This record gives sequence, structure tokens and C-alpha cells, in this order.
Amino acid sequence: MRAIAVTPGEAGSIHLEDVPKPSVGEVPEGRGVLVRVLRVGVDGTDKEINAAEYGAAPPGQDFLIIGHENFGVVEEVGPNVPDTIRPGTYVVASVRRPGSSIYGQIGLQDFTTDDFYYERGINLLHGYLTEHYVEDARFVFPLPANLREVGVLLEPTTVAEKGINHAYEIQRRLKVWEPRRACILGSGTIGLLMALAARLRGLELTVFSLPERPYRNADLVEELGGVYFSSQERTLAEVSAERGPFDLMMDATGFSPLVWEAAEVLGKNGVLVLSSITGGDRRVEIRSDAINQSFVLGNKVMVGTVNASPADFRSGVDDLIKAEALFPGWLAQLLTTPIQGLERYDQMIRALTEDRAAIKVYVEVNGS
Repeated sequence: MRAIAVTPGEAGSIHLEDVPKPSVGEVPEGRGVLVRVLRVGVDGTDKEINAAEYGAAPPGQDFLIIGHENFGVVEEVGPNVPDTIRPGTYVVASVRRPGSSIYGQIGLQDFTTDDFYYERGINLLHGYLTEHYVEDARFVFPLPANLREVGVLLEPTTVAEKGINHAYEIQRRLKVWEPRRACILGSGTIGLLMALAARLRGLELTVFSLPERPYRNADLVEELGGVYFSSQERTLAEVSAERGPFDLMMDATGFSPLVWEAAEVLGKNGVLVLSSITGGDRRVEIRSDAINQSFVLGNKVMVGTVNASPADFRSGVDDLIKAEALFPGWLAQLLTTPIQGLERYDQMIRALTEDRAAIKVYVEVNGS
């Protein structure tokens, strides 16, 4: 069986690896699910692992199978798998696995306090860019057949789901929180999925991002009924004066200075959700007194979010179903850049590195 792998710590080491086909018996207590992989989405994480910026092989092995945005069909199940997961069921498996933290023990491994964590395709566990994988049914989520063409978007959708779900969870402190306006910072894959999640919750949508029109992603925002602004034409303060104040702001830009501009314009009782993992050593001057005062007097919240819980996968499935009904064809437009087959891993890396117009790059692993 073939898989796309890297040698962790060795830049540009991406290659095809021959590995044994897994079996359901590898998972204890009869919970094994054998999945034939159909599609795997790839993103900056995969590119960065190939550049040796991070990533670790499973113990005792010198390679890591990459890929964490999976979609496949069940081929075989163990005797103790729920009847919602059966041969022929389309499924997506989650990414992070429990470690030693108490949060993993209660199914919230996305909140782990461990210094080292286990993530399929990223750290200490093999990923999904392979022909088959086997997984514990506890980490496998079924999808209806009508999501066959867009199901590979579920895992990135859970980033948006966790952010927005936790904004609402935090604001339970207010007893009544009725947000009206959302502003999404960034218009890449995650930014667009955040925009979708906000719109599906009935929020007025504004997206603020770098590129100027003509720009396909701006058109996609407008198809949702949102308004798009380029940061090359307007400041965030100007956009807020026209479209705000914003009750919910979510950042997916990877540009940390913008966070402080967002903190200044966030509305009273508002929530600012940060999801970008930023490297480097950027420094900016900020109006710290003004930000501090507005957060204190306005009861505002800034919160970071990473990975996702089972609840976010389930709400993600619900939102994909709703999106297909309310905005038919919208999700499919995100799937811009197919790579045909595992053997074209060099083309995959080039698309991630060079194709500025790509929204979602994905590998077609097996036929349907």
C-alpha cells in the first residue's frame, strides 16, 4: 500500500512510502474501522512539515505519513462499532488523540495541557495520505451520501465550528447574547468557512482581507450575502465605522498585527477569536491603554482556538448539510485544485507553494 510521507527533520524529503495495509484488529475492543481513502485535503501544515519546520514520526519509525484533512468510505468494521458506521458509509476521522491530560480523558483532547500531543499526519501519528487507514470508531464521524463531493472540507470546517461554538459558549455568561454582526479577517479556506458558519447562524457578514478585486474569494463572500473589503483599499477602523460595531470577529489571516486593530474595533460584549498560528518575531506598536480600557469597560473577550472536539465535527456535518441546501454549489467552488493520485506529491507541494489562486488543494487517492 502506498502513502505520501516525509522524513521528519529533513527538508524536502517528501516521498512515496510502501506500508502494510492496516486491519480492524489493530484497534482494541472491537472498535476498529477500516477506511478506503477517497480524498485528502492538504494545506500549509503539510507544506511546513515537508520544510522540516515541525512534525515527528511515530515512535520507532523514521518516516511520517502526512495529511490530516481526510475523507473516505468504510470497508470493514469491528464487532463493537456503532451501527451508524457500516461498510459503505462515508466518514471523516478527527486529528488529535488523547494523551495524558485529563481533557483527553473526557473527550476534549483539543484542550490538552500536554507539552507533546498526538495528531495524525502532524505529530507522532501517521496521517491519511495513504490508500487505507484504520481508526478507532470513537474518532470517526459519518457523513450522508449527499456530501460525497464536499466531505473533504469537514476537517477544516471544524476550525470554524470550534471558534464560533466557543464564542457562543463563552457568552452564556451574559444569559442573553444576541450577536448581529460578524467580521471575518482573512479569505483563505478557513476564512471562507468561518464566513459560512457565521452566515448560517444568521449574522450580518463582513470579510476583511488583503487581496483586491477582481478576486474569486470576494465573489464567494458575496454569494453568501456578505460584504468584502480589501485592506489595500480601506482600514479595519473604516470598515467598522461603516459595518460595525462587530459582535463577533474571527481571525484567519496569519498576520498577527491585525489582531490588535481588531481588538480596537470589537463591539461591546464582543468576542474576538484567534485561530492563526503565527511564526516569526513581528513587533508592532499598539494603543495598549485604549485596548485595555475598551476590553474592561466593554466586557470584551479575546480567545485562542486550535483543533476541534467531537462536538465540532458533528456541528460541522450539520453545517455542511445546511450549506448544500441554502447555498447549493458554494462549497464545491472551494475545491479548486485536484491532484490526481498519490504519486503526484511533487505537484501537490508546488500547488501549495506557488498557486496563489488555489483555495483548497486536495489529492484524489482512490476512485469513488
